[in-house]
Amino acid sequence: MITVLDRFRWIDGHADVWAVFRDPAAFGEIIAALADPFGGARITTVAGIESRGFLLGGAVAVALNVGFTAIRKSGSIFPGPKVRRVTSADYRGNDTELLMQRDALAPGDRVLMVDDWIETGSQAIAAQSMIAECGATLVGIAVVIDGLPDARRALLPPVHGLARQDSL
Repeated sequence: MITVLDRFRWIDGHADVWAVFRDPAAFGEIIAALADPFGGARITTVAGIESRGFLLGGAVAVALNVGFTAIRKSGSIFPGPKVRRVTSADYRGNDTELLMQRDALAPGDRVLMVDDWIETGSQAIAAQSMIAECGATLVGIAVVIDGLPDARRALLPPVHGLARQDSL
């Protein structure tokens, strides 16, 4: 099995997870590893935050045979009524406005959020609130790299990470 750590690298002090997407075997294994723990969780849709969350989340949605719900960042074209949240500061100290189409979720939907990295949890907490406003439930989070602090982890549903940030 190819591990995340086999494909992870640092370039000029920045994390590069894009190499995973260029290798079809590694990409497939990572998608399976993100999806498998939630196979019996009755997920009705996978949500992903722009942009790597779109790539990973869309692929996990296909693996789970469910739809995909996009969560975009402000400034993007996104028609129709929206649910909006401004995140608390991320790892760079930035607040980000997130948007989701209001009719993307319905009461009773069970949502799995997928992304490449969770570090502060600010986007995940904002997304959880948006999902709840639509009457749906965030039942889990699947990420490639998990760096979430315990205090923030307590505010979220179970997080399944393929690698811990401190192991990189």
